[in-house]
Parts: sequence; C-alpha cells; structure tokens
Amino acid sequence: MAFIDYYKILGIEKKATQADIKKAYRKLARKYHPDLNPNDKNAEKKFKEINEANEVLSDAENRKKYDKYGEDWKHADEFDKAQQQNQQSRKGSQGQSSRNFSESEYSDFFESMFGGGTTRGGSVKFKGQDFHAELHLDLKDVYETHKRTLTVNGKNIRLTIPAGVINGQIIRIKGHGGEGLNGGPKGDLILEFSIANHTNFKRDKDNLYATADIDIFKALLGGEITIDTFTGKVKLEVKPETQSGTKVKLKGKGFPVYKKDGEFGDLYITYNVVLPTKLSEKEKELFNELAKLRSK
Repeated sequence: MAFIDYYKILGIEKKATQADIKKAYRKLARKYHPDLNPNDKNAEKKFKEINEANEVLSDAENRKKYDKYGEDWKHADEFDKAQQQNQQSRKGSQGQSSRNFSESEYSDFFESMFGGGTTRGGSVKFKGQDFHAELHLDLKDVYETHKRTLTVNGKNIRLTIPAGVINGQIIRIKGHGGEGLNGGPKGDLILEFSIANHTNFKRDKDNLYATADIDIFKALLGGEITIDTFTGKVKLEVKPETQSGTKVKLKGKGFPVYKKDGEFGDLYITYNVVLPTKLSEKEKELFNELAKLRSK
C-alpha cells in the first residue's frame, strides 16, 4: 500500500493542534459524506481516507508514532522494543549473546491496540478501522425513540436512536467499522449527534425552558392561559398579582431522560407581563383614576 500523508489528507500542517484536526475533519467529512455524494466513488474513497487520517491524528499516542515512523507507525512498539533489547544486550555481561527479537514478544501490542492476536500460522490479526460519522437531527426527532437507517461507506446500517440524546453526544456501535485483517475483528462506528433546535423551547439536559406572555389584567387579577408543551397545549392557572419574570414549574413536561423509559425532566415557564399600548382616552382616564387610588 502506498504511503498516505494524513496531514495532507486533512489539509493541515504538522504543528496543527487537536482542535485544528477536529475542525478540519468535520469540514471534510461533511463535504465528502456518502449521504451527500450518492454513487460517487471518488467521494467515498476520499471519505475513507479522511476517516483513516482522523483516526490516527486525533489520538495523541498514535500521532506521536506516526510522526516518528511514518507509514510504519503501526509497528512503532516493535521497533522501540527491539531497539531497547539491542541496547540492553550490548550492556550485558561478556559472553552473553544477544537474542533475536521474535514476533511472539510483541504480539501483546497488536492485541491491545488492534483487538487481535496471532493466528495459528503466526500472522498478526488486526482490528478493522473505526469509522466516524455525524448524524444531524432536529430536537423534535429525539423526543421519542425511533429507528433510522444510516449509509456509512456505502453500507446501510439500521439504528435505534434512543429518546433524550443530547447535542454532541457520541456513541460507539461495535462491529460496524472497517473489515479486519488476517481474520481480525471489524472496527466500530463512532457516531456523534448534531442536534438543531428549531422550537421555542430552550433545552438544558432534561429540562425545558420557555416564556409565556400575559397581559396586565391577567397579571393583576389572575386567570387561565394556554401554553405549548412538547406533547401539546395545556391550560395553566396564573395567580393574581403575578410579577413579570415569575417562573413556574410543570413537573414531568420536560425532555425524556436518556435511556430511562418513562422519566422526564420538567418544563419551566417564565411569565412576561406585556403592557398595553395605544391607550384610548377613556383607558388613560381609568388608569389615572387607578393611579390616584394607589397614591392615597
């Protein structure tokens, strides 16, 4: 396999920070994602290269090995161990012959890093590459558990999206990454949720927040108003002499708690008292009388 310059793939410098790597990866992943480039083999190939580059450079330890050994970075521990043993053998007592570095001595490295061991024939098994994907949803989409089909590297994956997932949440789906080598296990799919909010609610974890306008008469005398919740409209009793900025809690009317069926956060409503405008002469007269009564 020809050497691939992971920095060049992501369009970044060798001195790039982890934030630079993440930003570059996200930008390119969106551009070449198979869902946005159906039946485009070049885009699919580019998407795989981007994922591979990110998988290595986003991991500080892997990046260090890649910077040191280039295309042979996966064998970094072998080289380092062989070098250490060579140095130790030179420092050993006279007459003690240095021994050769065998594959069995570094097989543990492959097992821990790539999820594999060695086959009976001695070939090292490699775990497949992890794939990274970003799933864009609306807040309304994650209010209820639902199924969705994703296309990752040309393959359709049927997923159950649990209610209550949050923006930026990452889940790992085992066995849906790249094929393993020499009989090694498949890699995983690492899925990040990007959730847009086009509702009038503000979400903070499991709680929702909204504002309700009430007129001055409801605020002073009390009464009933109708407000929106995620599951429909409900009636709410406003207490007399309610001040602007007063907050009330509707228990259990918030967002579903992630992976806890039947549990919900709360909905907090903040009252905004709206003062009347364009008063008639009669209304001004009545308010003046009220002002005089309050001043006595």
